Amino acid sequence: MRLPGWLAQHLAALRALLVLTVLTGVLYPLAVTAAARLPGLRHHADGSLVRSGDTTVASALIGQSFTGPDGTPLVQYFQSRPSAAGYDPTATGASNLGPESVVDTAADRPSLLTQVCARSNAIGAREGVDGRRPYCTPQGVGAVLAVFRRDGLTGPVTRVVSVNEACPATPFQATYQGITVRCAAAGEDYSAGVVTPVCGDAPAHPAVPADAVTAGGSGLDPGISPAYADLQVARIARARGIDPATLRRLVAAHTTGRALGFLGAPAVNVTGLNADLDTTYPFHD
Repeated sequence: MRLPGWLAQHLAALRALLVLTVLTGVLYPLAVTAAARLPGLRHHADGSLVRSGDTTVASALIGQSFTGPDGTPLVQYFQSRPSAAGYDPTATGASNLGPESVVDTAADRPSLLTQVCARSNAIGAREGVDGRRPYCTPQGVGAVLAVFRRDGLTGPVTRVVSVNEACPATPFQATYQGITVRCAAAGEDYSAGVVTPVCGDAPAHPAVPADAVTAGGSGLDPGISPAYADLQVARIARARGIDPATLRRLVAAHTTGRALGFLGAPAVNVTGLNADLDTTYPFHD
C-alpha cells in the first residue's frame, strides 16, 4: 500500500531525527568522553586543574591576582602580568588602548602610557630595581608635552604644557626650546597643541620587563616571562626563607619553551608555580 506523500515525508524526517540524535547526541559525546579519559589527555579535559596539597586551587590556564584585601601585592607570591579583565573568565578582554594612548583624559582614565609608567615605578620599588622607563616622568606618568606654535604646526613655540601633570605639580621638564613648561590646569583643552612625548634619560632597556607592565589580549594570561620571574626571585626567597638558587630551580620546572621549538616565547606559569610554592615551601608570617 502506497503511503500518502505527506505521511512519507514525515516518516523520513522522523527517521533522520532518530538517526542524528543517536549519532550526535549519544555516540559522539560518548566517543569524545572516552578520548578525554585517555592517558595524557585526562588532565587537560578536566580543566588543567592545579592542586595545592589535597585542595584544587585553580586552573593552570587562567591567571590570578595574588594580592591582599586592599589590592596590595603579597610579597610571598610571584605576581602575574596586569589584567584588563581582572582575571575574570566571564569578562575576558583587553583595554583596547594602543600606542597612541599617551594623553590622560581624566584622573580616573589614565592613558596606556601612564598606566605603564605607574606600574613600572611600583614594580621597581617592590623589587628594589630601577623602575624608570623611556617617556615616563619620575612620578610615574607619561612624559608628554602639548607644544603650541605661532602658526599652528609651524613657527616659533609660544606655549608648552605637560598634559599629564596637573597643577600644582612641578613639570618633569623645566623648559622646551627656551619656553617654560607649565603644568596642566583642570578643565583646559590642550588638543590644539602638538602632542610631543619626551624620551628622557631613563635606560633604553628598562630593568622591569615589558610583560610586567602591559596587559595581555585575553586578560587571563597565567604566564610571565622568565625575566619577570627572575626579577621576583630575591623578594620571594626572603619572604619564604629559602635559597634563591633553590627557588630558581622551581621556576625552571614551571617554565615552558617555545611551541614546536620556534613559536611564541618561553613562559613561566605563575598559577602553578605559586601553588607549588605553597605546597613545597609554605609561607609563615
